[in-house]
Amino acid sequence: MKPLLALLLLGAATPAIAQHTGHTMPMGMPMPKPTPTPTPKASPKPAAPTKKATPAPARKAAPAKKPVTRPQTDPADSRASPPPAEGAMDHSTMDHGAMDQGQLDQGTAGSADPSMPEDHARMDMGAMDHSQMDMGAMAMPIPATAPPAAAGSGPPRAADAIWGAEAMRASREALRDEQGGQKFLWFMADRAEYQMREGKNGYLWDVQGYYGGDIDKFWFKSEGEGSFDQKAESAEVQALYSRAISPWFNLQAGVRQDFAPRDRTYAVVGVQGLAPYLFDIDAAAFLSDEGDLTARFEGELDQRITQRLILQPRAEVNLAAQDIPELGIGAGLDTLELGVRLRYEVAREFAPYVGVEQSWKIGKSADYARLRGEDPGVTNYVVGIRLWF
Repeated sequence: MKPLLALLLLGAATPAIAQHTGHTMPMGMPMPKPTPTPTPKASPKPAAPTKKATPAPARKAAPAKKPVTRPQTDPADSRASPPPAEGAMDHSTMDHGAMDQGQLDQGTAGSADPSMPEDHARMDMGAMDHSQMDMGAMAMPIPATAPPAAAGSGPPRAADAIWGAEAMRASREALRDEQGGQKFLWFMADRAEYQMREGKNGYLWDVQGYYGGDIDKFWFKSEGEGSFDQKAESAEVQALYSRAISPWFNLQAGVRQDFAPRDRTYAVVGVQGLAPYLFDIDAAAFLSDEGDLTARFEGELDQRITQRLILQPRAEVNLAAQDIPELGIGAGLDTLELGVRLRYEVAREFAPYVGVEQSWKIGKSADYARLRGEDPGVTNYVVGIRLWF
């Protein structure tokens, strides 16, 4: 009776065992604890596969290939993986839960792939602590000392010995031309405007430009103003040699010729450039052929409201060392002009503007203006164009 009962119990347990073998365990069943896998001993051949494991593919021992037998998978198990390709590692034979990276230290015998290099197989990846590596120490240190004297001991024209002095002379001249030796032509009409004022409307121009390189230039300037239907109140032209005395300033010297109110020639010495806080400065002294000494100071500042809308305050002061009655100029402070212009740069080279400017004749110059029946103080509302190329 007992043997018969044992056979019945074994037959009832057989479907459950087959189901566990196909990895289709019912939900809620406790997962059995994995059995520790003993560390395989060093052997020139791979360890024997466990139950239902696919054996490693046979190595080529002869030109003829031996057929490789594959274990049959359960057709009912939809999660069964396809057999691995020939020569590829079969991960289904590896127990990743019990695998220790330290096993790689056993040599190629303990590796899953016999073709793995021995040095790589012996690397204990778990023992490598990358957080302790000082990556900064791997960079080459920057020397804090001066270069050795031998670094500059070579000949200054070593290429001449290879290509010849004539060929290198032409190359060096071309290099100088390409790296700052070019000549440029630049022209700007800083003010070309129509002035609206009480009584008589007028006009004004103020242009300048240069031709030359970074150090030496030829400058030309012209400015003047007047009222419509009348002769120009002032008109002049300057021709100047300019020499750079700093990255920001040029020393200028030359001649000035006046055409109104009288023809007169002046010697000119001045400076022009960009002062701190981006003030454009143009200051010059003039000595006429009559011995009259005068001076002029102009300053402008561009204040960007947007990338194209710019507000420009401007000031001009004229001085004289003595009275010049025929020109209506008194000694000391002659005239003072203060104005502001708002321009819009349609393009960087072309900008229309509007503004207002107030001018005063001061001291003896104001007395000369009253004697001629003129107002010493004038307010001008201006519309103009600023352009350059």
